[in-house]
Amino acid sequence: MLIESRSPDTPSTPGVALRPWCAEDLDELVRAYRDPILRRWTRAPVTTAAEARRWLDGAQRDWADGRRYTFAVVEEQADGVRLAGNVVLKGVTPERPAPEVGYWTASWARGRGVAPRAVTALSRWAFDRFPEVTRLDLLHQVDNVASCRVAHKSGFVFQEILPARPPFPLDGHRHTLDAG
Repeated sequence: MLIESRSPDTPSTPGVALRPWCAEDLDELVRAYRDPILRRWTRAPVTTAAEARRWLDGAQRDWADGRRYTFAVVEEQADGVRLAGNVVLKGVTPERPAPEVGYWTASWARGRGVAPRAVTALSRWAFDRFPEVTRLDLLHQVDNVASCRVAHKSGFVFQEILPARPPFPLDGHRHTLDAG
């Protein structure tokens, strides 16, 4: 399965493609998680090949159970395809009013619109794949200003401040995107 979000290719904004993670992504996943900024905002950092294998296995199990869909975000570059980030749709269950969109971007790909393009592509896919889903949530800690920008650029609207809850020590923002 491949989801593409194409914009006019320029040196700073090539199109991105979303695809399920695979075993061949292990080394790039470990490299991406070497970034201290990424580790700051994620709950389960990947620091070794064994942790990366567990992470990739978990992503595949999540696809199989149908409640969480994790995609590698890749960019076509002159020397081949390069991992630019991750997007995930969490909590696709009848009990949850709105599934949650999450993401991270590799350090080399930040500031180039990768995250908004990937979140937009994932959101379109979610609404197409799950017609019963009428709203998506994007949550982030209040001090994650970059995530506020990504939410806004992806069409998500700020709704409310959420109280802190473990493992995040500060309050959060909830942004929503409605189908349609």
